[in-house]
Amino acid sequence: MGALLKALLAQPDRLVRVFALGQLCHPKVVEAIGLHGGFDAVWLDQEHVGLTIPQIEAAARAARGCGLDSFVRLNATDYATVMRALEAGAGGVMASMVRSARQAEDVLNWAKFHPRGLRGVNGTGVDGRYGTMGEDYFRRANAEGVVAIQIEHVDAVEEVEKIAALPDLDFLFIGPADLSQSMGIPGDWEHPRMRAAVERVSQAARRYNVPWAILPRDAGHARRCVDMGCRILSIGIDVWFLHAGVRAWKADFGEFFPAG
Repeated sequence: MGALLKALLAQPDRLVRVFALGQLCHPKVVEAIGLHGGFDAVWLDQEHVGLTIPQIEAAARAARGCGLDSFVRLNATDYATVMRALEAGAGGVMASMVRSARQAEDVLNWAKFHPRGLRGVNGTGVDGRYGTMGEDYFRRANAEGVVAIQIEHVDAVEEVEKIAALPDLDFLFIGPADLSQSMGIPGDWEHPRMRAAVERVSQAARRYNVPWAILPRDAGHARRCVDMGCRILSIGIDVWFLHAGVRAWKADFGEFFPAG
């Protein structure tokens, strides 16, 4: 759990492709994505959808079963939120709406055991193989668990160098929609100030050898980000795929649908 994603991130020339599941988060959808091939991991959107721990457990189990890694985008984060997602079997966590290096360090402290952090000790969850791992649990959880920080507020951009410098951070994830909103230019992902913010994140990531990710609007946006050094593309969201599929099928059967 988390080991696959970490191994891929350790390959400097490897572009990692992930898929977001929220409104349609179900084990069968996870399996379908895995069977299609091409994706390396799924991320589960607890922030906007309020996924329950049983839902996370089921989706993470399905991901493991079809060779995908997984991580959970958390609610506005506290200790329990971090710990429970990890114990549910997710390969890692991604903290939303982080605005400072201090908040990012809190997430790392909550996600890691001694000597890196002070995560509460249980070991009877999925990640501890239901209490069968013994003392190796601490080492493997620290080594394999993925921790990501979202850069989706202008305050976080102002501290991105400090955030990127934190030990044991696995990647940064730019959220363009929220970031542009916090900058007073909602939805304008191509605004010069947005481009400057993304470039600053890219430079900080490069300086501290931390991969960065983004959810691109389209293929052109994705290409520009990869050219800037982006290592992880979140290609699509479940409802986007649903709408694209419905539109394609309606086009194929166009003569049977009323115009407009």
